[in-house]
Amino acid sequence: MILGLDISTSILGYTILDDNGDIVICDCIDMRKEETDILVKGAIVERKFEDLTKQYKIDKIYIEQSLQAFRPGLSSAQVILTLGKFNGIVSYLAYTTFKVAPEFIGATTARKELGIKVAKGENAKEVVLKHLLDTVPQFVVQYTPKGNPKQGSYDRADSYVIARAGFTQCMRKEN
Repeated sequence: MILGLDISTSILGYTILDDNGDIVICDCIDMRKEETDILVKGAIVERKFEDLTKQYKIDKIYIEQSLQAFRPGLSSAQVILTLGKFNGIVSYLAYTTFKVAPEFIGATTARKELGIKVAKGENAKEVVLKHLLDTVPQFVVQYTPKGNPKQGSYDRADSYVIARAGFTQCMRKEN
């Protein structure tokens, strides 16, 4: 089974795919109401990983590569450093919990692997969510009363894209 992770300090998306590439679970860990300390959040993730090991045998782990550069208007140095630290914490927890070394895939590479094209100026998260809703019947989203995707939907979608890109890369290596 493959575990795909979209790591953020607020909501962590995770997807597990079976050996056929079908969704076993696609969920998220909502940590927005928790303390801001990333070590506390790491402990929350660790407990979830331990729960998952009781139900699933993970053979491969794919993690969305953390930001490598500034994106004007979107990411400050502090945000990039915090995300990098948390990405390292979660990557280590995944390794020690599942006994599998994670592999890292850039978001753009993962989207390309699935044939998802994001035109300049488009919101990548919205494009990804729409693509999955149109092409992956197993991927289901709940909506707020105002018709917006519920919190965590984009994180779940991103984790699926990472898991599925990893699955595709595995299949290519086998052939």
